[in-house]
Amino acid sequence: MRIVVVGATGNLGTATLERLHDAPEVTELVGVARRLPDDSRAPYAGVEWHAVDVGAPDAAAELLPLLAGADAVVHLAWALQPNHDEAAMWATNVEGTAAVFAAAAAAGVRHILTASSVGAYSPGPKHRRVDEAWPTGGIHTSHYSRQKAANERAIDLFESEHPGILVTRMRPGLVFQRRAAAEIAGLFLGPLLPTGWLTVVRPPIVPLPSQTIFQAVHASDVADAFWRAIDRGAPGAFNLAAEPVLDPPTIARAIGARRSIPVRAGVARLLVGLTWRLHLQPTNPGWIDIATTVPLMSTDRARTVLGWVPTVSSTDALAEIVEGVGEHSRLISSPPLRGL
Repeated sequence: MRIVVVGATGNLGTATLERLHDAPEVTELVGVARRLPDDSRAPYAGVEWHAVDVGAPDAAAELLPLLAGADAVVHLAWALQPNHDEAAMWATNVEGTAAVFAAAAAAGVRHILTASSVGAYSPGPKHRRVDEAWPTGGIHTSHYSRQKAANERAIDLFESEHPGILVTRMRPGLVFQRRAAAEIAGLFLGPLLPTGWLTVVRPPIVPLPSQTIFQAVHASDVADAFWRAIDRGAPGAFNLAAEPVLDPPTIARAIGARRSIPVRAGVARLLVGLTWRLHLQPTNPGWIDIATTVPLMSTDRARTVLGWVPTVSSTDALAEIVEGVGEHSRLISSPPLRGL
């Protein structure tokens, strides 16, 4: 089986390569990334590598020969920065996704899998779980969410135009793993906030809006879901999240804080927005809106259709990423991306 992973050096791409290496059915692995990794190191070793920027105007033409003969294409390329330049992110995230799908269809690929997100969903309930039929209209104050929702509409159209191609969309909660910590810190915290102290002491309190209720999952478990969908030829959307649901008290306990302190969502959004506009940190206020308004997801379909069961709890995944941030754990030798 020949599998091509686009965006193979990121948080989820690295975990997916690792999972595919463990599948004896996979005889050829092709990795596509904008910046190539050190392929002497696992899990990048034993992979046929190609450098392609999916946001470039000629990306589809560059990808076409690389996807030829693939049994499945896993599309994971996504840019979270520079989020002060939404047009640049659109080129990678929306136009780049369209390029991957167009190239895969032209190459005759019969199964395309892609990472969507809980962030694609319209605002929803925090007191009950919703399934994959919940509207994917996004949260309009978040450009991340708007772009995920735009891709959902584009994939709907693609499926109607290519009924013979299996399309799988994974919609995970926040995806964590220790070795992606430096990259995640660079994308969301920036270089101005020191983090090394987390190896010595944990914050005594965590100030969070009480509506901050969301789900998370370990990257290795998301990667396992991708392989299960490939192995079973399973199309459609799948919600992916581990237990328990993360609310402020649970978050505080998971990261070793004594307690959480409630703050008004509007105040948190104002503070994050001001520091973002001043380029003091790279997280825009849309992420507050995602955390406080996305619905809680049911994972029944993934468990039933894929036989998927997460092996890492959401609290362990969160604790792992906090420890990794303090240790500056890194996926690859190149510097983590910065958002300022």
